[in-house]
Amino acid sequence: MLHKLRQAQDERGFTIIELLVVILIIGILAAIAIPAFLNQRTKAYDASAKELVRTAETTAETIANDSNGSYSTLSRTTLNSIESTIQTSAGNSAWISAASAFPGSNSSYYVVATANNTGDQFEIERSANGQLARLCGGPATGANAWSPQESSYSSTPSYSGPVVGGCANGSW
Repeated sequence: MLHKLRQAQDERGFTIIELLVVILIIGILAAIAIPAFLNQRTKAYDASAKELVRTAETTAETIANDSNGSYSTLSRTTLNSIESTIQTSAGNSAWISAASAFPGSNSSYYVVATANNTGDQFEIERSANGQLARLCGGPATGANAWSPQESSYSSTPSYSGPVVGGCANGSW
């Protein structure tokens, strides 16, 4: 009988305290890693929108080349008809939410891409003298907000919300 008691004392294993400490450490690591992972997904959606608006810019230049330098026919539909990979409706990671020549001008245009899951918007504007501006921010609001019908653009867009997608002072 004494022999059995001595054998029981020689058996080794983890105590409940040691197991709780390991679980606590794993919990702390998960609390750090999960938000970082979710942030990477947001960056991917924004990068997809940036890539899409850049593709739309190249396609807009193609439209102008085919129209003697005029952007008057530029729209989401014409972008998609020339480059079928350009999405013009929500449902993917990004889509072109507005594209048009500026009112009263055939030599300047704007193209806006929206990241579907975040609502962040990225725009490329081409001025009449050929300079490009890249604007970005959270969802546009107020009188200057874009709509999928391309009819509500009135002036320079105003953005609200936090700085997103690598924007520095509203530019990318």
